[in-house]
Amino acid sequence: MATTEQEHRLLCISPVDGRYANKCTDLNHIFSEFGLIRQRVRVEVEWLKLMSDRSEFPEVPSLSSEQRDKLSAIASDLTVADGLRVKEIERTTNHDVKAVEYLIKEKLHSTGDPTLAKLTEFTHFACTSEDINNLSYALMFTEAREQVLRSRFIALINKLAELSQEYADTPLLALTHGQPATPTTFGKECAVFVHRMKRQLRNLERVEVMGKFNGATGNYNAHIIAYPNVDWFEISRILVEDHLGLNWQPVSTQIESHDYVSEMCDTVARMNTIIIDLCRDFWM
Repeated sequence: MATTEQEHRLLCISPVDGRYANKCTDLNHIFSEFGLIRQRVRVEVEWLKLMSDRSEFPEVPSLSSEQRDKLSAIASDLTVADGLRVKEIERTTNHDVKAVEYLIKEKLHSTGDPTLAKLTEFTHFACTSEDINNLSYALMFTEAREQVLRSRFIALINKLAELSQEYADTPLLALTHGQPATPTTFGKECAVFVHRMKRQLRNLERVEVMGKFNGATGNYNAHIIAYPNVDWFEISRILVEDHLGLNWQPVSTQIESHDYVSEMCDTVARMNTIIIDLCRDFWM
């Protein structure tokens, strides 16, 4: 009899969640809808923390270290049950980012701390949804690179480097056009792929994951109306770079340009092509 998990996979629209689900297990917590909710909460919380730290926003109360820890815990301790609560709220709001905002407001009130409760109406202040979304997706891509892709590629490179040393003197008849040619060694052929993969790994590590935080059309319109004397370029940079560890996009439209997504995906595609070459050469 089929298990609930097997039935779930069978009924999925995408084979990524169905037939190939066991190949993507390490990415589930990063790229799932809950993974997106988790990062949205993180971005909203970091924005509140930044405002509470700055004298330019006198209406936003400053926080003690204990209060700051409680605020951070809203993001760091987020559970699947919280994700389900977001989906419940979304049935009323019909807006996924607004539902996250309301969850954070509930969490702030539930702390029982009157100072934290004062932050509720500054949740999502001056933000357009894309301010939250682009940063959340950037954090997801960063996690995938650092926690999954990079370590997997390094493990494969290290194994091939080990084989290239172990079999450096093991003779092998090389082929050209599928026909016998001149002698080589198995270790040398492994080294070819070590060199190719290391180059792509460096490319992957060099991709600058970008983020923007500048409002509905990229012009800080709502920000400047509310606080005309604030250096919004600097505030935006501090949030993106210092609080979230991303690379700041200083000029954009409503959306971040997402060129880095193409760069990262292209690099992974090239790495996969190299691995296909490796598999074919081993098969030959």
